[in-house]
Amino acid sequence: MRPLLGIDFGTTNSVVAELAADGSIVTRMHAFGQAQLHAFRTVLCFWSEDARGRSLLHHAAGPAAVQAYLDDPLDSRLIMSMKSYLAQKSFVQTNIFGRMHGLEQMVALFLRDLLGEATTDAMLVVGRPVQFAGEFADDAFGEARLRASFAQAGHRGIEVALEPEAAGFRFAQELDAAATVLIGDFGGGTSDFSVLRFEPGQPAPVITALGRAGVGIAGDSFDARIIDQAISPLLGRGDSYSIMGNALPVPPEYFSGFARWHRLSLMRTPRMLREIAEVAAASEHPERLRTLIRLIEDEMGYPLYQAVSAAKAELSHADFAVLRFEHGDFAVERRIARHEFEGWIAADLARMAAAVGRALDRAGMRADEIDRVFLTGGTSFVPAVRGMFEQRFGAGRVSGGGEFVSVAEGLALIGRARLRSQ
Repeated sequence: MRPLLGIDFGTTNSVVAELAADGSIVTRMHAFGQAQLHAFRTVLCFWSEDARGRSLLHHAAGPAAVQAYLDDPLDSRLIMSMKSYLAQKSFVQTNIFGRMHGLEQMVALFLRDLLGEATTDAMLVVGRPVQFAGEFADDAFGEARLRASFAQAGHRGIEVALEPEAAGFRFAQELDAAATVLIGDFGGGTSDFSVLRFEPGQPAPVITALGRAGVGIAGDSFDARIIDQAISPLLGRGDSYSIMGNALPVPPEYFSGFARWHRLSLMRTPRMLREIAEVAAASEHPERLRTLIRLIEDEMGYPLYQAVSAAKAELSHADFAVLRFEHGDFAVERRIARHEFEGWIAADLARMAAAVGRALDRAGMRADEIDRVFLTGGTSFVPAVRGMFEQRFGAGRVSGGGEFVSVAEGLALIGRARLRSQ
């Protein structure tokens, strides 16, 4: 049988599932030190070394990239959340140690490390969101760049499937009767919803897409809310500075960039750092903005986001969490109540709920006509997210499972069904 891979190229993590010799679908494990990991962190790290008068550029991907960055954060460049830029026509390339790298080129570097020795004749079924992340996202453009990235990595002619429908295909393996199912797939950058009709069949169930919708909000957005509320005020958000006797607010764009981990490296430019320093000199609390500069210069984004994600995860099963972060003389120990966090993300939850409503409307369905609801992705663990679905559809109809691997496994199952039908 032809080699087959299902690839969930994610904003935060990527997962690969493959067709085993016995026809089953298995999630590929990635070795890192003594650990075996399902998820491969979607990051690249670049660093430069001088050798015989030449500057050699090196890179690492996944957990090795994180380790390389932590070993030398000041002389390396961490690239994160590449998927978030695919549908953004404004992002074409970036300068890495004096060399320009296009987005497709960087994604291709990552994919080569993710896929390893995957043969070029393998059938690749690759997931894409219903709606790509970004305020001005062009979904057709995003898919075209995704295909181009795989082509640069040596894999032309990939097949593309929607991520929630892949998760639904996996969920369908558990059904023994016809059902209308709403799939909620929560990634790092996007949340996608599909209404699907499942009919039992051989060699695979028959799946009919009835309606779908998506929104560029998910786990990264929730992290950003925590940073906005618990961290950024300590760094000058909401302060003012004075020009010729006139009080002006510190530019909010400093903090919208700082709160999004995939934008942090873009702030580490001489022009941006000089601008923040000039505002700090005229600010009512100059030490706050100078701390912001130090965090950007010292590339402390990853440790900060680790601390934020840990607090968010704690809030998924506890009423309170303590956000702890320290760098030099800047220390944070902030107790966050779950109800407080839920207030911060209320607007995001409302946009998610509206997207669910659009998916139902496009399917011509009412909530009480949905037989089952299947939620997947890390953000589905957030109690307020699950509660939103339980309130709308009833707790007995809402379930989850395989939260981090269901999309990749579903993509591989789609590929297996297509191979069998050939």
